[in-house]
Amino acid sequence: MFRIPIRVYWEDTDAGGVVYHARYVAFLERARSDALRAMGRGQHALQTAGLVFAVHSMRMDFLRPARLDDLLEVTAEVARLGRASVVFSQRILRGGEVLLEAEVKVASLRAGDFRPCPMDPALYEELRTLRAGPTG
Repeated sequence: MFRIPIRVYWEDTDAGGVVYHARYVAFLERARSDALRAMGRGQHALQTAGLVFAVHSMRMDFLRPARLDDLLEVTAEVARLGRASVVFSQRILRGGEVLLEAEVKVASLRAGDFRPCPMDPALYEELRTLRAGPTG
């Protein structure tokens, strides 16, 4: 499982100091992008190789609110892996308390025409290292 810390800033919140719902999408994206970058597969490297990932679908369950100045932990792990798609299981936590659970399906696309394509075997194997274990 990959994890990153994220601090909640004023720009992330509504007038009441609660994280605005759309900001959670950005937090989840950062964790997925940083997980790929940690494998040497950042956005530039993927595009150079002729590949992009695009979000196909997303399900989010908002369980508890995050607030101004909270230090959050955002996780990303592979729940299901296909040759041309990846389903990430993600969580946002504060001090071990789960605030949000999400499932994000991304499609593997050719950078030139945005048509679905299988990812190269090396990338597929690297993504397998982020697979969720039996205890999830």
